[in-house]
Amino acid sequence: MVAINLKSYASRRFRAARSLAALFTVAFFSLGLVNPLFAEGPYLAPGKPDGIALLPPPPVSGSEEEAADLASARAVFVGRSATEEARAFKDASLSFSLFEPVIGPGFRLKSLPKTDALLQEIKAEIGRPIDIPKDYWKRRRPYQLDEHLSLKAPEPSFSYPSGHSTRGTVYSLVLAELFPEEKEAILRLGRDIGWDRVLIGKHFPTDVYAGRVLGKAIVRKLMANPAFQHDLANAKAEIRQADHKVSPQG
Repeated sequence: MVAINLKSYASRRFRAARSLAALFTVAFFSLGLVNPLFAEGPYLAPGKPDGIALLPPPPVSGSEEEAADLASARAVFVGRSATEEARAFKDASLSFSLFEPVIGPGFRLKSLPKTDALLQEIKAEIGRPIDIPKDYWKRRRPYQLDEHLSLKAPEPSFSYPSGHSTRGTVYSLVLAELFPEEKEAILRLGRDIGWDRVLIGKHFPTDVYAGRVLGKAIVRKLMANPAFQHDLANAKAEIRQADHKVSPQG
């Protein structure tokens, strides 16, 4: 009889412990105390995409092509308005919050931990594919060829391809996947982030065009990666759930 009672007592304690463990697991995930991304491995393979192989070389230093590129940069710089200049320096932050006005109130990353983790991982991984071709071609920036194009602090990296244009393209294409109803406005902002760099003398137009090509190549690699697709699906589900919570009840 005593043995039976002890066995029953142990069983109840085991069930209680299991329930408590499950409760802690739910609490950890709901509070964001664990990494909300579940897929293993990076999204991009080392050296992919290969910007050196993908992109044409920038105009040769001292060539007529470079002179034409500089003339275009100079015309855009001189023609900018005060409003455009202010927007360009704001966009230079590359903050994901830049997209909040075009996406709407549903884009609050503090309330979307899986979406935020996805975007932060992309932000971290695309640095090398951008830096490798920059460091290979070592193109000088417009203000280094014409001091009249100098505006505020100089940049620490080389000019080609434009990192802002690349990132603006990548961020906007991924966000358009997450918020397809605002696709056109998101993509337009992504293009503006790149072109704004010409407005303030930081890039040549050809740098921006190359950044768009590289950005699209990066997104193609992302889309072909199972880990990225897994986390993208989780982010989409999270956004749908958040939208359902804020939608008015009929």
